[in-house]
Amino acid sequence: MTEQRRIDILPRDRRDLRGPFDVIGDVHGCRAELEALLGKLGYVIERDDKGRPVTAAHPESRTAVFVGDLVDRGPDTPGVLRLVMGMVADRTALCVAGNHDYKLVRALDGRNVRIAHGLEQSLAQLADEDDEFRAAAQAFLRELPGHYLLDKGRLVVAHAGLPESLHGSTSGRARSFALYGAPTGEVDVHGLPIRYDWAQDYRGAPVVVYGHTPVTALQWVNNTLCLDTGVVFGGTLSALRYPELETLSVPAEQVWCERAGITPVPD
Repeated sequence: MTEQRRIDILPRDRRDLRGPFDVIGDVHGCRAELEALLGKLGYVIERDDKGRPVTAAHPESRTAVFVGDLVDRGPDTPGVLRLVMGMVADRTALCVAGNHDYKLVRALDGRNVRIAHGLEQSLAQLADEDDEFRAAAQAFLRELPGHYLLDKGRLVVAHAGLPESLHGSTSGRARSFALYGAPTGEVDVHGLPIRYDWAQDYRGAPVVVYGHTPVTALQWVNNTLCLDTGVVFGGTLSALRYPELETLSVPAEQVWCERAGITPVPD
């Protein structure tokens, strides 16, 4: 059985979970901003004897759902992983795989991947952690599903979004779309890949919440919402309260990574 097949058979259909949920956008190693957002959402953070955040829970039993890309580019990938791993273990959070998460686990597995786009920071930061933590992080990232169906299928969370025809699918196509979207093969004036804008054609009833491609403002498009507001690029870290459909954001502490075509997002 291949690694890809082991990932694909993991549970993604959690229509039994009704929420309420707090869906959180791409964190990219920005631990301080994640702590600030969780606090604004009402979560209580627990710390270890070194003062590091290791889990968090909401007093009203809300569940955080991370859209992936926990890692790379930002200042504290291990800190983000430690907190999110603890929340998932305590069943106060769920998390889907992002393309950066998937690339990091392949690098940790010794696969031949290009060390770029922030992966070098994650590997350097993880090198300062002990073997036990690195092994736990590797296992955690390897087991992340491509997407989740929640609340009787009314809510779908996937890193790069997902057309209705692929909701709940175990196919390689569904996982690839959830991780990367659908590149057109073209690039924009900044050299960034242009992707098929699936949300413009979406007509499904389920709410689809995703990240992957930074946006300068939160905007609903045909019952879909992109929550990547570019915190690592000096924007904000954003969340959607569901079923309330309320959004909120916290500002980046600073510009952690420069990227062409991305401007800071006002709070």
